[in-house]
Amino acid sequence: MFDNLFTNIFWSKTLLENSYKDFLMAAILLLVLIIIFKVFQSIAIYRLGKLAGETKTDIDDTAIEIFKTIKPPFFIFFAFYLAFRTLTFPDAAVKVISSLLIAWVIFLSIKAVQILIDYLFKSKFHDEGNAGTQSAVKAVSLISKIILWSIGFILILSNLGINVTSLVAGLGVGGIAIALAMQNILSDLFSSFAIYFDKPFSVGDFIVVGDKKGTVEKIGIKTTRLKALQGEELVISNQELTNAQIQNFKKMNERRINFSIGLTYDTSTEKLKKVPEMIKKIIESTEGARFDRVHFKEFGDFSLNFEIVYFIKSSDFQKYMNVQQSINFEIKSIFEKEGITMAFPTQTIEIAK
Repeated sequence: MFDNLFTNIFWSKTLLENSYKDFLMAAILLLVLIIIFKVFQSIAIYRLGKLAGETKTDIDDTAIEIFKTIKPPFFIFFAFYLAFRTLTFPDAAVKVISSLLIAWVIFLSIKAVQILIDYLFKSKFHDEGNAGTQSAVKAVSLISKIILWSIGFILILSNLGINVTSLVAGLGVGGIAIALAMQNILSDLFSSFAIYFDKPFSVGDFIVVGDKKGTVEKIGIKTTRLKALQGEELVISNQELTNAQIQNFKKMNERRINFSIGLTYDTSTEKLKKVPEMIKKIIESTEGARFDRVHFKEFGDFSLNFEIVYFIKSSDFQKYMNVQQSINFEIKSIFEKEGITMAFPTQTIEIAK
């Protein structure tokens, strides 16, 4: 009985307005919560890992990576916070502990969103081998993270009781001033992002922009560089490219060719009727060409004009020129054999006596 009395007296003693028994119960709760949280994390990671092995997507791996960012120190602190709230402490101490927990939760949330951002960019652009595209992706990802951490920093300061109204207002005014000062640069920067993600053209494509044309050699943050047919380098701002109508010849699966030939007026009707079949056989026998049509189109000022249309099964300009050259040689050769004469500009002058 004396021991029970001593025990009751001991556990009824107080420290910081809490009995020893309250501290003991809080310590037991702390230990139990730590074990529960750790078991929960282990089970969640195990289940997600098993699911990841059964699915083809890698979103499961991303979820596992997010769970792994929650380290044991956070479990311990969170368990400590819950156990701490069962006790009675001054409001100042409660506020400090609560603020630290909220700051830690914000930090972990930002880390989770950051991992998610990396996953989204990686899943969308993981097949892109273009160095420029990868550079743009990294730039956008970096800007997203800077904005994310800035918002998190402001939330933490606000949670600590610091007045962030003036800070936010200052950042807003400063951001507007910087945006106005760098308007053209930012416009080109966002235009480059539009080019990278919308992909109206890529490095190696032959494009025509207004009166400028050439092969894309580099897509930069501010400008895009083309190699013109004459060999010089054309530098065009990205803003101009996103606002212009662009012809991209690399995107063609086939190139449609339309050309005309003119024969002299003294060519007989019999020979004229043979011309379409001659040209059709020439085009059909030419490798890489697909015949479409040939017609006696019109009576010109000095020639009888035929219009020929065919397709080349390639977008390559060099291949087009090789095919066209081969067709031209064959047409010239067969016309010489058949005695068919091509016309050239002539004028007949009659002088009245």
